[in-house]
Amino acid sequence: MPSRPLSLLSLTAFSLHTLALACTIPRSNSVSFQSDIKAEAGGAHNVHLTYNAPLSGGLSLHYGGCDILASSDCHHTLGQTHIGDHPLAKRHVDHPEQRPRRFVWLPPSDVQSGGCLHAFSGGALVGRSNPVTIVRRNERRWIAASEVMDWQGPWFDGVEYLKEKEPEDVFVAKAKSQKIGIIGGGMSGLMTSHLLTSVGFHDWTIIEASHRIGGRVHTSYLNGTKPEDYQYQEMGPMRFPVEITQGNETIPINDHRMVFQLADEMNKLNGNDSEFGVNFIPWIQNSPNLPASTSKRRPDGTVPSVTEVKNDPADYAVNANLTYSNATAVALATEGYEDWKSSVSVKETAINVFEAHKKAIADGLFDYSEAGYINYVLGYSKNTTDQIDSFQDVSPSWDYDTGYFSATKWRTIDKGLSRLPASFIPHVLNRTYLNTTVQGLHWNDSIRKMSVQYRNQSLFAIEPESMDFDYTIVAVPFSRVRLWRLPAYTSLLSRAISQLNYEQSCKVALHYQTRFWEHLPKPILGGCGSTDISNIGSICYPSYKQNSTGPGVLLASYSSGVSARSLGSMTEAQHVAYVQRAMIEVHGPLAETEFTGAHDRICWEANEFQAGAWASPMVGQQDLYLPAYFHTEKQTVFVGEHTSYTHAWIWSALESAVRGTTQMLLDMGLVDEAKEITGFWMARWIRV
Repeated sequence: MPSRPLSLLSLTAFSLHTLALACTIPRSNSVSFQSDIKAEAGGAHNVHLTYNAPLSGGLSLHYGGCDILASSDCHHTLGQTHIGDHPLAKRHVDHPEQRPRRFVWLPPSDVQSGGCLHAFSGGALVGRSNPVTIVRRNERRWIAASEVMDWQGPWFDGVEYLKEKEPEDVFVAKAKSQKIGIIGGGMSGLMTSHLLTSVGFHDWTIIEASHRIGGRVHTSYLNGTKPEDYQYQEMGPMRFPVEITQGNETIPINDHRMVFQLADEMNKLNGNDSEFGVNFIPWIQNSPNLPASTSKRRPDGTVPSVTEVKNDPADYAVNANLTYSNATAVALATEGYEDWKSSVSVKETAINVFEAHKKAIADGLFDYSEAGYINYVLGYSKNTTDQIDSFQDVSPSWDYDTGYFSATKWRTIDKGLSRLPASFIPHVLNRTYLNTTVQGLHWNDSIRKMSVQYRNQSLFAIEPESMDFDYTIVAVPFSRVRLWRLPAYTSLLSRAISQLNYEQSCKVALHYQTRFWEHLPKPILGGCGSTDISNIGSICYPSYKQNSTGPGVLLASYSSGVSARSLGSMTEAQHVAYVQRAMIEVHGPLAETEFTGAHDRICWEANEFQAGAWASPMVGQQDLYLPAYFHTEKQTVFVGEHTSYTHAWIWSALESAVRGTTQMLLDMGLVDEAKEITGFWMARWIRV
């Protein structure tokens, strides 16, 4: 039979080939390292191997003199594992032939140049690198953020993160075939998807509860209009601070640059397609004829402007019984608080918010609210304290928003901020599950996977539907996550999820036949003013298309905090009518005749997908909970503005995605990719 001799012939040929290969490749050259290795003492690096011959069994990597023949003579061990056909190599099933090609090296701070990396298997030397160059941190102009940062500031410390892990868990880099679940299609979830794609991950899925992406970035295009009709207002974030001018000095606000950087990247990815373009225009924060917050009125009954009140203080002075019980005590207490709070300057916050955060912790600004400091530290009475700042304010005294709102130059996005998440549509469209409300996470420790559970078919179904992932990135506010059934995370993380405080805000946008406010005797051209009318808060006028014809939209009320919680109890019709009556009082009868009836109203605490406007940690919460977000538990990483150093801004969400993605990559041992991300998004412009 021809089959048997042919099989024997093939076996003989294979044996001869194997023998020839073994003779050609000395055992000491079974594996080779990448050439020209340059590592940093005290840093983190990936070591790449090439297998030149079949190799099975134990594998250990070491650093030491280039002439050593035994692993015991080396300076230190990188780590050890099993590869190939060895039974313990099954953990590496995602790698070709169960032989990982990338490993993690954490060179000690005392390591010296000139040594070599060595690979040993079964006590035998199977590979040696060329001499390695060791550099010190002061030899480099820019340092990858993952190598130098800590949770207090300036940023996430990737090296320390790796050192805390068990060597076997971090030594072998995982394959990029890992399946990643991104829960939440807001800005942090979208940014995560972009970062993963940028470093070669393609098996990711976004799960979004609502019918759209963007989260709290929500531009309302009123009366059925389109972005190009310019009849919109922002129901979520509105603007980006760019720089502060103080005297002859212009100070850039560095952290918000990430938004502009992202827009540039998305425009490039989309080939500058106008359908998905993100373009910035000036935002007007202040203008001279904005309404003033005063109980006085003009002779015609309308609200005076800030300029009128400033120029005629006597005419608009409020001479009611609003005097302090002890004006001197109030002045002294206010001065004492401001002196303490100013330990972290506006300039420091603008230049490097991470270093400012660290300094704020050291100076105790997270230990007291304004009321707490005045009452408990300075010793003023509760009555005096409450007149300066209400006891309901429980926020820490690190007031980064003061720096942001000191900006003298602002930008917004032409045709609405929703253009930013819309730019992701071509890249996430076929990998996003919309209208899928997650209700729980279930961790299977035996297979090391997370089941993301939801009920799309029936809310009353006992058994949920689910999707399984190797890693899960949760980009959903804790105000919603706390409603899920969760695995047993550590106590600190569990408490952060269940207790982190959120702010409420309500916005009402009203549609008018014309932009009548721009044609009043004292025209209002952009900016955000205020009024003493209860529970209206800020009134914002469009910065786009100044003095254009056609309909226009006012953000007629922007209220947050306690008043917003009361407003949230009103029906939409009641709330809109209340705000429209206020617009008539502010602007006069034109506001009544020009109103079309079209409107939008969102109270974010009542929004089923958000359950709050933005994270607002109470005293003690931020510095307590922040470290919990920097540890990966059950292969889950939490991102979102609530996990950042600052809150309520788009940049905070983007920064958290950079940190979270970096954290996951380091957890996988993919140090090269972690450095690529931090080098591009963080270290390029943050001075460390």
